[in-house]
Amino acid sequence: MTLNTLFDIPPLNTKLKSACQARIDNKTKPLGALGLLEPLALQLALILTRSENHKIELGIPQLVIFAGDHGIAAEGVSIAPSEVTGQMVANFSNGGAAINVLCQTLGWQLSVVDCGILVKPELELNVISQRLGTSTNAFHLEPAMERATLERGFDLANALINNMLEKGTNIFAFGEMGIGNTTSASAIFSAITLLSPKETVGKGTGVSDEIVMKKQALIADALSLHHEQLNTPIGVLQHLGGYEIVQMVASMLTVAKAQKVIVVDGFIATAAALIATQLAPNAKDYMVFAHCSGEQGHQKMLEYLEVTPLLNLGLRLGEGTGAALALPLLQSAAAFYNDMASFTDANVTEVNG
Repeated sequence: MTLNTLFDIPPLNTKLKSACQARIDNKTKPLGALGLLEPLALQLALILTRSENHKIELGIPQLVIFAGDHGIAAEGVSIAPSEVTGQMVANFSNGGAAINVLCQTLGWQLSVVDCGILVKPELELNVISQRLGTSTNAFHLEPAMERATLERGFDLANALINNMLEKGTNIFAFGEMGIGNTTSASAIFSAITLLSPKETVGKGTGVSDEIVMKKQALIADALSLHHEQLNTPIGVLQHLGGYEIVQMVASMLTVAKAQKVIVVDGFIATAAALIATQLAPNAKDYMVFAHCSGEQGHQKMLEYLEVTPLLNLGLRLGEGTGAALALPLLQSAAAFYNDMASFTDANVTEVNG
């Protein structure tokens, strides 16, 4: 597969927009009274239906956690050592993490993917192996990975998601696990927007002010070192990204190409979405932004993308937890679009003026 085959994303069928919007407006409620559920329902209808008379069907919601270790973590940019990535992968597989509880409660199918962590998971954990190495390089010293490694990550993720699509999934969320990956996400954000590291770096999982300053300095060094290679989204991803971020980007593009729904989680997932939309602007049409996290750069990233998140709960865990929590809102938007009576159906006097 060449990378360019994933960048040709079809636009939404806007010919249906006026009819679907009229269906929403004619429900037994004042115009706009269901708030963000109304544009969400319209987006879902434009992605998943082919006629204003068709119902929105959400099939086999799938949440995929991509895990990868980062060379930059050796510089002490996190409160935890890199070994915790593998320990949390085992925790996901054993059902003990927050994302496991949320997926079980809300109805997501959960898969865990090893994109390249320090220690290969034991076979009995049933982790999907898509390893690109044991860790990326420290990106303030050299490129995070080789171009060939990035392309292999795209191929692996594309095949994985296509297999899930063939089984009937039409709504995907992508979580991540990787000590040091907020540093990578901040670097990506700075490289694309030209915002300084001071504006894109936050406390991650709760580091000290001293570590925040160290993260800012390391990112500044990386931006200077790779300056000439950061003029394309792929260049940014290769030089500053993580193995898990690479596979998230490819997965988002694969879903968008198939014209299905992408639920975008927090800061790291939104960094992947930022790269994906730089590569294929139409991909944003298929993205639902689940929440605004507690990471200070995330709100700026959402503003840069000109999107409105569904939730703001102060989350800063990752794992796909914010995306998982958004599923009931998507189901509610679909339900009112599908089943709520119109003024004519219910013999109610229209109140929309």
